[in-house]
Amino acid sequence: MKHNEVAQRIATAVHPENVVAAAHCATRLRLVLKDVKNIDQQALDDDPDLKGTFNADGQYQIIVGPGDVNKVYDEFVKLTGVKSATTDDLKKIAAQNGKPNPIMALIKVLSDIFVPLIPALVAGGLLMALNNVLTAAGIFGTKSLVAMYPQITGLAQMVNLMAAAPFAFLPILIGITATRRFGGSEILGAAAGMMLVMPDLINGYKVAEVMASGKMPTWDLFGLHVAQAGYQGQVLPVIGVAFILATLEKFFHKHLKGAVDFTFTPMLAILITGFVTFTIVGPVLRIVSNGLTDGLTWMVTTFGFIGYAIFGSFYSAIVITGLHQSFPAIETQLLANISKTGGDFIFPIATCANVAQGAATFAMYFLGKGNEKLRALSSSAGASAMLGITEPALFGVNLKYKFPFFIALGASGVASLVMGLFHVLSSSLGPAGVIGFIAIPPTKWIGFFLAIAVSFALAFSITLVYGRQHMAVINGQTASTTDATSAPVDDASQESVKSQAGYLIDAPVAGELIDISTVKDPVFSTGMMGTGIAIEPSGNQIIAPADGEITVAYGTKHAYGMKTDEGVEVLIHVGIDTVNLAGKGFESQVSQGQHVKKGDLLGTFDTKVIQAAGYPVTTMVIITNTNEFDRVVADQQFGRQVTTDQVILTAIPKEAEAKS
Repeated sequence: MKHNEVAQRIATAVHPENVVAAAHCATRLRLVLKDVKNIDQQALDDDPDLKGTFNADGQYQIIVGPGDVNKVYDEFVKLTGVKSATTDDLKKIAAQNGKPNPIMALIKVLSDIFVPLIPALVAGGLLMALNNVLTAAGIFGTKSLVAMYPQITGLAQMVNLMAAAPFAFLPILIGITATRRFGGSEILGAAAGMMLVMPDLINGYKVAEVMASGKMPTWDLFGLHVAQAGYQGQVLPVIGVAFILATLEKFFHKHLKGAVDFTFTPMLAILITGFVTFTIVGPVLRIVSNGLTDGLTWMVTTFGFIGYAIFGSFYSAIVITGLHQSFPAIETQLLANISKTGGDFIFPIATCANVAQGAATFAMYFLGKGNEKLRALSSSAGASAMLGITEPALFGVNLKYKFPFFIALGASGVASLVMGLFHVLSSSLGPAGVIGFIAIPPTKWIGFFLAIAVSFALAFSITLVYGRQHMAVINGQTASTTDATSAPVDDASQESVKSQAGYLIDAPVAGELIDISTVKDPVFSTGMMGTGIAIEPSGNQIIAPADGEITVAYGTKHAYGMKTDEGVEVLIHVGIDTVNLAGKGFESQVSQGQHVKKGDLLGTFDTKVIQAAGYPVTTMVIITNTNEFDRVVADQQFGRQVTTDQVILTAIPKEAEAKS
């Protein structure tokens, strides 16, 4: 790669006068632009030295690759005279340069609060579904399994207990994540959440009933009669409590010093928060929260299948904006009041949308004959979407070619209408894909399966028919030059990678193998950088996965590039957006140009520091020169724990190279 020429082509495409500031991370050039529409996108798409582009969070990102991006960046700054910045500075500039969007800011807050809770909520939801299988009649016969086999009654009761726990004590979980999001102590947040679900209070699910009967017990506080009402199943009141608690805690930390601060800040913060909560904030936000739930229920009840169809037609578009991150707050409220709402209507609609996007992506596989990169990505991304993870399909394939995305929107609308006709509601959370039936009451399975069949059939067939009329666009020069995804992962990757004849790459960090297509960064998840795998670390050491030379060792210490002695170029990237930490929480033991042996220590990282800053520590291991090999085999035993002496990737040399 001639770095000055690449920089010149980028500068010509984006126009120097259009660039506000520039920075780079381990793999990509990051720009803040005055107007993202005022660029030559086609030129960037067609550039053979660039791996792709995307726009996110006010930053236009151009994927160059490790070892090259810093040199292209230096040349770009020289050519354009643009303001140079750190990635953290660029983030602030992007925020200042963009128009404030209070709705998106609110969505971001809700996302930060609920995304960490998703594992607990999904676990509880799936256990709820398992309990439904054990206790519902009509699945295996006229009677339920518990009725037919009384000896499993204890098992069913235990499963039900475990399923109910995350929802019954939801205020505690929200108290932890919300208080942390607002800058307070998550331990105090947990204590505040416990305060709201104490058994001395009237259970939150019975508050309306008790108040209607006029028998609500109260506290007499200086003449005020404060209801002794609990907040089980509530969302907004707990978020309000967390905000007040964190604000008070920061105030007292600022004005109290030393031992006085340590002793009295927690007490004062909890005391004042509790008083304000039970007297004002809790009751008011309970009304707002219940009003939101009642409003959504009214919409579905009033508009029925039409409401389903409208929502389904826009669901995937909502996913692109990130607004769907707020849905868990609504869904938990719907499920918490299932006796009144009947269940969650968002889940079945999301399933229709995800299946439609997956089906359209599968159609692109058949349309991409001769385009091996497209076929490799569409097959894996389509499978992922069918299981409820749509980002690889959306950003890697469907939005790239546009028409599959819009066809899938239409198919989702029709399928959601079918869901509405059968009035399908979920009784728990679960995977919004083909296996989502486990969260649906058995009496609604026929409607559920019919809807997803309609979703798949329409999206797949229409995409295929439309695409065949535009084969020149898909398989011609445009597709071959703009597709920047990796070469395929061989189907044999289900076998042990050690059994493959090729160049072996060990795990650089101990932990659990993760499907890289589920990683929340399209540069990695869509394969733009090459074939790879992700690891959820259990250790904190980064180990050389093979013998070779360190080609990239950034000052931020969060990423390493190396070229093995066999010529395999490996990128090890710890965390997502961890470049923003500017080295905090990382230590490096090597420098660029240094030769290392397999098993040598490259560096370490502090998981607590990284996570406290709000970044995941998921580590990506990618072969960035994938296209130079016949294929790359990745260990797809996701969920398996690996150590740093176990092979996770194998680069299979091309036949001519192998013979030589």
